[in-house]
Amino acid sequence: MTQETASLSDTPAPGANTRKVFIKTYGCQMNVYDSGRMADALAADGYAPTEVMEEADLVLLNTCHIREKAAEKVYSALGRLREHKKARAAEGKEFMIGVAGCVAQAEGEEISRREPAVDVVIGPQTYHRLPQALHKARTGERVVDTEYALEDKFEHLPDPTKVIGKPRSVTAFLTVQEGCDKFCTFCVVPYTRGSEVSRPLTRLLTEARRLVDSGVRELTLLGQNVNAWHGEDEKGRAIGLGDLLYKLAEIPGLARLRYTTSHPRDMDDRLIEAHRDLRMLMPYLHLPVQAGSDRILKAMNRRHKASEYVALIERIRSVRPDIALSGDFIVGFPGETDQDFEDTMALVREVNYAQAYSFKYSTRPGTPGADLPDHVAEDVKTERLARLQALLLEQQQAFMQSMVGKTMDLLLEKPGRMPGQLIGRSPWLQSVNVDAMSSQIGDIIQVRITAAGPNSLFAEVAEG
Repeated sequence: MTQETASLSDTPAPGANTRKVFIKTYGCQMNVYDSGRMADALAADGYAPTEVMEEADLVLLNTCHIREKAAEKVYSALGRLREHKKARAAEGKEFMIGVAGCVAQAEGEEISRREPAVDVVIGPQTYHRLPQALHKARTGERVVDTEYALEDKFEHLPDPTKVIGKPRSVTAFLTVQEGCDKFCTFCVVPYTRGSEVSRPLTRLLTEARRLVDSGVRELTLLGQNVNAWHGEDEKGRAIGLGDLLYKLAEIPGLARLRYTTSHPRDMDDRLIEAHRDLRMLMPYLHLPVQAGSDRILKAMNRRHKASEYVALIERIRSVRPDIALSGDFIVGFPGETDQDFEDTMALVREVNYAQAYSFKYSTRPGTPGADLPDHVAEDVKTERLARLQALLLEQQQAFMQSMVGKTMDLLLEKPGRMPGQLIGRSPWLQSVNVDAMSSQIGDIIQVRITAAGPNSLFAEVAEG
C-alpha cells in the first residue's frame, strides 16, 4: 500500500525553545506509524511541527525501499535539500537533514558517502535513538545508526497519548509486529526490517487502553506480517493474533478493530473465528496473493498455491459473508508467461476484490528475484499491468456502487471539504461524506448511502 505524505511532530510546552521539523513519509502504513513515533520522540526533544519544509530546522525523510528506483528518488530529494542547507548556512542558520526508514537501512554509509549534507542516517529499528543522533550530529559528527537494536525501541519512545499538544484523533495505528521471515524472492523487507518480532501482549494492551482513553475509537494493528504475531497470555499460554483481537475487543470505549498486512499462510483457525465472532472486527481484509499462477508463486517463494488461497477466502467468507477483500499483485515477475498472467486474471475474477494494489515487477538488488533468468520485457509488463488494473478498477467501482442504498454504521472522523460536512469511515474502509456537526467527530451514526464517487461515498443520516 503506497502513499506519500507529510507527517508532523507534536507541539512542546508553550514557551519552550523549539526547533521546527518537517517529516516526509514515503511508503506503507508502517512508515506512517513510524513517522508519528519519531515525531513523538522529537517533540519530547523540543521540536515543533511545520508543514512548510523551507521553515524547518530539520527535514527527515522516512523512506521506503519496496518500489523501483526508491533510493534514487531519495538522492534526488537530498540534492534539493543540500542546496537549501547551503542557503541556510549562508544566513547563519541551522538546517539538518536526516534519512530514516528502509532506504536508510539498506544504503547505510553509502548515503553519507554520496550525500555529505546528510547529518543523520537512522534505520527503522533504531529511530528511538534519533534525538541522541541529532545531538551528536550538532558536534560535527555524521551519524549512521542502522544496527538492529538489542533493546525494545517501543520502551524508549514517549507515550504517544502523553505528548503535549497531541491532536485528537479517533483512529490510530498500533504496531504489534515487525519484520518478516517469509523471504519472498521479490521483497527486501526481511533485509531492511529484520526477522519477525512480536511485541508482548501486556504492552500492547496498555498502549491500546491509553489510546482509547485519549479518544481513539478505531485501532488498526500493524505489522509487516501482522497475522504472524504471537505471544503469551496471563497464564503463559501461547496465543496468536486472533486471541489478541479478542482481548482488545474487551477494552471499554473501543468500537472498531482492523489489522494489516497479512500473509495467507498465517491465517489460522482462531483468526478466522475472530472474524466470525467479533462484530467490532471490521469486514475488510487485506490479504495479498501477488500472482495467480502456481509456477510463479513457487518462484516467488510464497509457499502456497492459488487454489489454497482461494479456498482460504471461501472459508473466511463462509463465517463473514459481508467481508471485502483487498490484495497486492505483481505482474511481469521473471519467467511469467502469457498463461501465468492469465492465471492471475482468472484468480482476480474468482475472488472479486473491493480494492487492490498492482505493480510491475522491479528488481530489488540483493533479493533472489534479481538473479532469476527470463526477465519480462518492459513493454510486456506495461501491457499486462494495464489489463490487470482495468479489471481491478471495474471490480472496485462495482463494489462502491453496491453500497448505494445501504444503511451502515459510520465512524465520523474529520471535517469535510464543505462547511457542515464531515468525512466518516465505513466498515469497509471507504471515505463517506455526510452532513454532520464537528462536535460529532468520534461518534458512530447510522447513514444511508445515496451516491458513489470514484474514491468516496455520499450519505444522509438514516432516520429511525
